[in-house]
Amino acid sequence: MSTQGEILWVDDEIDSMKSQILFLTNKGYEVTPLTNGYDALELLKDKVMDVVLLDESMPGMTGLETLAKIKETYPQLPVVMVTKNEAEYIMEEAIGAQITDYLIKPVNPNQVLLSLKKIIDTKRLVSEKTTSAYQQEFRNLFMALSSNPNHEEWKELYKKLVYWELEMARSDSDEMIEVLQAQKAEANTEFSKYIVKNYAKWIKDPLSAPLSSHQVIKEKVAPFLEKGKSSFLVVIDNLRYDQWKVIQPTLNEFFKTVDEDTFYSILPTATQYCRNALFAGMLPIDIEAKFPNEWKNDDEEGGKNLHEETFMRNQLKNLKLDGLKWQYVKITNNEDGKSFEDNIHNYLNNDLTVVVYNFVDMLSHARTEMEVLKELAGDEVSYRSLTLSWFEHSPLFRALRKIADKDIQLFITTDHGTTRVKRPSKCVGDRHTTTNLRYKHGRNLQYEEKDVLAFRDPKDAGLPRPNVSSTFIFAKEDVFLCYPNNYNHYVNYYKNTFQHGGISLEEMIVPVIRLQSK
Repeated sequence: MSTQGEILWVDDEIDSMKSQILFLTNKGYEVTPLTNGYDALELLKDKVMDVVLLDESMPGMTGLETLAKIKETYPQLPVVMVTKNEAEYIMEEAIGAQITDYLIKPVNPNQVLLSLKKIIDTKRLVSEKTTSAYQQEFRNLFMALSSNPNHEEWKELYKKLVYWELEMARSDSDEMIEVLQAQKAEANTEFSKYIVKNYAKWIKDPLSAPLSSHQVIKEKVAPFLEKGKSSFLVVIDNLRYDQWKVIQPTLNEFFKTVDEDTFYSILPTATQYCRNALFAGMLPIDIEAKFPNEWKNDDEEGGKNLHEETFMRNQLKNLKLDGLKWQYVKITNNEDGKSFEDNIHNYLNNDLTVVVYNFVDMLSHARTEMEVLKELAGDEVSYRSLTLSWFEHSPLFRALRKIADKDIQLFITTDHGTTRVKRPSKCVGDRHTTTNLRYKHGRNLQYEEKDVLAFRDPKDAGLPRPNVSSTFIFAKEDVFLCYPNNYNHYVNYYKNTFQHGGISLEEMIVPVIRLQSK
């Protein structure tokens, strides 16, 4: 009979539990009986257990003391407290110390079995249920991909893929995870074809285009702003839709989601283009025409995002909202974050506080520069986990929690997402060619046609022309652009890193959320 699970049962009167242990053994569980907490802690050093059944009232080291020691070293190990005592304070202490379940003596063998099944089988059952549900959905997604989706349908398709990605991350089915990854890669191939076919049309005819970077504030923020009502617009740089979905439950403890939508980030999906477009309410070509001194092309000296406040002021004026009391705050390091947290109540006096939070951007760029982060964020699952961990401990979340009891509106959005690059593609340009791995512009660019969307006239993409013969190219799917010299070094260095600037679902379809205090 295969083992249903490894159980450690710790009780100073373990001999009186023989019938229960025999019952569990007959049900296929491997039970190790011990009489004290000291021996239990020693055993756990050498043997992996699925569940610990722990008597609460033992001489010497008590059950609660043993529980504390177990949780200190093995925080994920499920512990079921077995107690004679229903005293409330004991249960509160045990629950506070993260017990998974508790049983009252005398324990009925079926109660124990039920508790173990609940703990051990839950993950397996969730995995099986998830796998089965995805198998049913697989064909629907395949059909949707094959049916020439429009821009709204692409948004829904991507949301579904992210939903299954998050569900699969909780399951153990490596095979189904591989199937999903293959389906997502296929979706990105089709999406790239869709963008190649339609992007220039959208620029030429805005009425045919989806909601894009330069329309987000006008469509998704401005209609809800009012004098005397405090609103916060938080732009978290580089926040993908899947990253939003992992931080959403944490935020929803304090704020309710009123509207969740996505929009298309403009090309290139890079900060100096997308975020300036977001704040100016214009495409980059129009920003350069109206603000020739403020707009900087990639190859020009100086910061590219230094004038967001000026652009936002102009947009508010165009939207007839220049009567609002508003403030712009940019957070690029932890000190800025602490200052924002400390002063959060002062911002409640504004009708609108615009906050640019650069941390996720720093994280993803650092991902290629720091070996530690390469280890921490080696794939999508760990990247999401890192995002959640950062958010839960960030000054931004602490600040928002402080004002959650006030009557405020909270908008959360981003400039663009990011994608994990896997396939190198050779690209040659002169010394003025930009260095970004997912898009480039320059004169006399040579590149693999199949790997990029090229605009020989940048205005067809709504972009300024840095010089007379500039061509823009955008990498498709999971391609990254490398120069031939020192090629192998760069391929190995950048492969599997998170980059942005090109065409993928992850970079282009990004969240815009409206929340309210509960």
